[in-house]
Amino acid sequence: MRTCLIALMLMCSSLAAQERPLRFAISDSWAMPMIRIEDGVATGGILFDLQQRLAEKVGRQADLLVLPRLRIAQMMTRSQLDVRCYVNPEWLKDSHHQYIWSVPFMLQRDLLVSRINQSPVELEELQGERIGTVLGFVYPKLEPYFVSGQLQREDARTQDQVLAKLSAGRYAYAVSSELALNWVNRQQPDDKRLYPVSELAADAVSCIVRDQPDVPSMALLRAMVQMKQDGEFEQILARYR
Repeated sequence: MRTCLIALMLMCSSLAAQERPLRFAISDSWAMPMIRIEDGVATGGILFDLQQRLAEKVGRQADLLVLPRLRIAQMMTRSQLDVRCYVNPEWLKDSHHQYIWSVPFMLQRDLLVSRINQSPVELEELQGERIGTVLGFVYPKLEPYFVSGQLQREDARTQDQVLAKLSAGRYAYAVSSELALNWVNRQQPDDKRLYPVSELAADAVSCIVRDQPDVPSMALLRAMVQMKQDGEFEQILARYR
């Protein structure tokens, strides 16, 4: 009996060790402080720390897949990704019914940004301006102005490229997350700082977890709740502020 019990324990340990890594989606258009990508590999940033910790809490390895945004959407539709973080329901075109939403882990503030420190700007005041945007990103508050032609999108592939083009004077205004703006400004001399001139959105962002037997979905969702209660989200964010 003892021998059987030991054999069973060894078999369970072996099966646990053989469990595949969890597949986390990383968009190649993200930039620091959300994610650092070097030679196509995620190496640091808020999402790197969050996802590594989340996998650790459920006893799995994290496979951080750096992919184009459209590829991520296609793979989610085919249930080829296990977890996608840094997302809000309004940002997705499809409902992805096979995934479950976690508790939010941060508030994403999108800002209209300028090279000039000026009084708040009303979108209605802007006529014919080109606005720096990230390719594929959705900006609900700006969309009616783009559709009407009052404002024009000028896409760059990544958030840091958008801000670099703004700094270089390619356009007068760009959209940036508050975190990305602060990250860029802390590395700039005072005469090169960029300034928020309007808040466009403030969205709670979460993770979505694939709800299938090969994914510890409930354990992942409980881990997110525990991380929020323990203040781990704020600890991660504080490293990059």
